[in-house]
Amino acid sequence: MTTKYFFNRPKIIVTAAVLLCMVLTACARQPVYPAPAVLNDHAVVKVEELGQGVPKFFTYQHEGRNVSFFAMKQNDKVLSFLDACASCFQHKRGYRYDDAVVTCRYCNMEFPVQRLEKGLGSCYPIRIQGRVEGGRYLIPLAVLAAAADKF
Repeated sequence: MTTKYFFNRPKIIVTAAVLLCMVLTACARQPVYPAPAVLNDHAVVKVEELGQGVPKFFTYQHEGRNVSFFAMKQNDKVLSFLDACASCFQHKRGYRYDDAVVTCRYCNMEFPVQRLEKGLGSCYPIRIQGRVEGGRYLIPLAVLAAAADKF
């Protein structure tokens, strides 16, 4: 007696298509990071928690939108940038960090972190202003709210 295997082709095709869509949409979304502390009208990042040349990512909620940014120490300064750029922001993918480089998740342009302060080019992370005060880096919430259209 032989055993015949019966495969329901339409069911297999639908299952494969659903799995493929799940994988593609999971990879296409911008990550959500831990929320920064908020004090009065500023997002607050503890300077001691920032690494030299290593971005730390945050997501601030503004009117239902995730506004993501990163901060890092560089040459005795603290710098901060949106997790978006002027040319690729509409794809809402942001950047990833690996081995002293941030890479646009959409176009794969790579930028060494030691050159981010210069910010020349349309795919560079958008610089946002903040200030150091009492061991904390303060970014005005108004700055993040004004950038919500990039997310």
